[in-house]
Amino acid sequence: MAGSSWTVGRSCSTTSASPQAPEKEGDLVSRNTTVSCLTAAPLPFDAATDLEEIVERTVDFWGRRLEDVLPDQPDIIVLPETVDRPSASTFGPERLLEYYHHRGTRVRDYFAEVARQNGCHIAYSAVMFVDGIGQNCTQILDRSGAVVGDYAKNFLVIDENETLGLSYGQRAQCFDLDFGRVGSAICFDLNFDEVRTAYVQAKPELLLFSSEYHGGLMQNYWAYSLRAYLAACVRPPAPSAILSPLGEVVATSTNYFEHVTQTVNLDYAILHLDGHWTKLADIKRKYGPGVGIHDPGRLGPVLLTSESNDFSVTDIVAEFDLELLDDYLARARRHRAEHL
Repeated sequence: MAGSSWTVGRSCSTTSASPQAPEKEGDLVSRNTTVSCLTAAPLPFDAATDLEEIVERTVDFWGRRLEDVLPDQPDIIVLPETVDRPSASTFGPERLLEYYHHRGTRVRDYFAEVARQNGCHIAYSAVMFVDGIGQNCTQILDRSGAVVGDYAKNFLVIDENETLGLSYGQRAQCFDLDFGRVGSAICFDLNFDEVRTAYVQAKPELLLFSSEYHGGLMQNYWAYSLRAYLAACVRPPAPSAILSPLGEVVATSTNYFEHVTQTVNLDYAILHLDGHWTKLADIKRKYGPGVGIHDPGRLGPVLLTSESNDFSVTDIVAEFDLELLDDYLARARRHRAEHL
């Protein structure tokens, strides 16, 4: 990754496939993308429970949970960190490692079949072993069920390394799916600028965050600093949520429902109000409901979206000579340096 200190590390996937690009016939393809976060508390299996029974009951449980989001026909379903891990309070670390090896890829294979049958992507988060090396991973399954991207947690909680023997991930990269460009982060990663700044450079449109902990204001800051939507699938009782590139929560799970689904528009741009007041008014007068202009207040930047299949937000930026937020901030830095 250009400008990043991360190097390419061991992949936690065992298969790969090329992502499919959306086809264009005449009008532009809509960038509206439906995202679901589906979570639940870890299942409280006793350490004496037969491992095969755990695999079977885990698959059965998540099969029932998926019924809450599949009717919305999501483009991608994000699952919580280590989705198929039994509860740590009832399952010791040695037994946990036995379970991971016994389980193998079977739970992932189940989710892959769900993805294939429903024509959606699934972000499957789990501890995976390849050639004896274990990592805490998010693997992205495409609409055919193939693994088309994987991310290994860069910053493990120390116990994950010392007690479970898991290896640290060494890269933060994006994957170009048929609906847009995505990246991933897992739990403790949210505390480290090394991962965040790598994604600032890589420019995802959607960051998938699978986690045991919520992260608080760091979720908002990451979404805003990446200029990306963030889908945070978090273990309850903390809420899962979908955040906008301005750092606003646009949809959230509740104390009653441990899932959330939201359609977001990935045909967007972020620009500062400075120098754009008149231009934004002109854009709205010309295109009306064909464009969206959202001001979160108190921040300065606004979110510009194309709501039309006749033109993209890139077309609007070019037509009205708009300056994107990061370009404006870079110009301000250059001006300061030139006038010191």
